[in-house]
Amino acid sequence: MMENYVQRFLFDDLDIRGAVVRLGSVWQQLLTNRNYPAPVINLLGQMSATTLLLSDNLKQPGRLTIQLRGNGPIPLLVIDCNDALNIRCMAQHSEEIKVSSMVDLLGQGQLLLSLDMPSMREPYQSMVPLVGESIAEIFEHYLKQSEQLASRFFLAATPNGIAGLFLQKMPTTELRDADGWTRIEALAATVKPAELLDLPTGELLTRLFNVETVRLFEQKAVTNNSPEDREKVGNMLLSLGREEVYGALKERGAIVIRDDLGNREYRFDKAAIDELFSNTPETPPTVH
Repeated sequence: MMENYVQRFLFDDLDIRGAVVRLGSVWQQLLTNRNYPAPVINLLGQMSATTLLLSDNLKQPGRLTIQLRGNGPIPLLVIDCNDALNIRCMAQHSEEIKVSSMVDLLGQGQLLLSLDMPSMREPYQSMVPLVGESIAEIFEHYLKQSEQLASRFFLAATPNGIAGLFLQKMPTTELRDADGWTRIEALAATVKPAELLDLPTGELLTRLFNVETVRLFEQKAVTNNSPEDREKVGNMLLSLGREEVYGALKERGAIVIRDDLGNREYRFDKAAIDELFSNTPETPPTVH
């Protein structure tokens, strides 16, 4: 059974669509060497699950980037995911976190959503205030405003895995069954975090909606493939210029560039810097 996936489903008789997301090893890989405190893991995990559920709806090649920015102890959460469900993420947080509610953790802030597709002249961007007391409520409110379709998210996150259940009402739902959405929504709300995290999709849906007809689609794999791009970082250092780079090298002994989103670190010692600037004019200054 696949461990990291998004799997769509459809209530054929009700015209209600949904999806389940589950990450195990990919989520653990995303957290490697980050040492995030538990509240950060919880919010970043729930937001990652939500972003994957939204990215799975991309109709053509593209990249969805979602940011939550606020003035609380967790001022920034960023998730980046493409149509192939290759995901990256990062968070910024205070040294000490003494509050637990999402509202207090994020503070007053904004949801920024950017969609970039080769077919678009420029990325689509949306910025709205944070409305809601949970990650699920923030995105339910956003989708209701942007798509005029009622949606529900049920999310769970631990250091070992994340999971989510997504439901969305379609324009024809009430024509098929006037009470269908209310019934499905109420049944879904009984789901427990352990069920989201542990049960195979088919078993989860059968347990929640045992009298409904559910059509399951194939699982789609989720990955975290963020290859090293040392050349790009080197070009960035070249653009800063010889004087600034060698000045930083003299001060620090080595230049370390942290790629937070890709969870990767690039280290350039003097030999690497000399080689980087070897094809540019001027002799490098002496660094003692």
